[in-house]
Amino acid sequence: MAVRLPFARQRCIERGMDGASRRMNGQSARSLLPNRRAVFATFAIMISAATILLAMGRVPICTCGTVKLWHGVVQSAENSQQLTDWYSLSHVIHGMIMYFVAWLLWTRWRLFGGRPARFALPIAVLVEAAWELCENSPMIIDRYRAVTVSFGYTGDSVLNSMGDIGSMMVGFLIASKLPWRASVALAVAFELLTLYVIRDNLTLNVIMLFWPIEAIRQWQAGG
Repeated sequence: MAVRLPFARQRCIERGMDGASRRMNGQSARSLLPNRRAVFATFAIMISAATILLAMGRVPICTCGTVKLWHGVVQSAENSQQLTDWYSLSHVIHGMIMYFVAWLLWTRWRLFGGRPARFALPIAVLVEAAWELCENSPMIIDRYRAVTVSFGYTGDSVLNSMGDIGSMMVGFLIASKLPWRASVALAVAFELLTLYVIRDNLTLNVIMLFWPIEAIRQWQAGG
């Protein structure tokens, strides 16, 4: 037999259910942030990547013997050798893109039931680490030297590669806190800043690596 609840009590129950639904949605939105196991996996991937880079013959730090948090001169022997440089901003943008892809896959589309969401950061670190390994392979180094303005590029130090991965993580966490419009605006600002300062950015880097344009190369060399 159906039981009819008083109207006020029924409304109270409905409001409670609505509140629970909103809390669940909020938890789903936050679920891209790593739990303890995901943090452990993140650092395990970084240590593994550093070990592989060393095994590939990459130098641990700049051969100049100094360690800096920042080096801002692109056309120099220390570029891509210190912890961060102008290209670190491109890796921050990588992290923002990774966050968007993770949100699309695990939160919006709920691929695999959204279960990998808590491991979105280590998955992003794995992708970034794979790029660092690829970028420091002889094939990609030779490609950079042949078709970009980085004719003296010899690859990254392990310190710089770890800095690049760390910059990606910063971008991922920034995107998790900012509204999407603010993230896009920040990424565009970084692109315009590096375009103005060093005549290079993530967009031009991709273009020159895969579809080199001589006019762009000449303009960059003119800086």
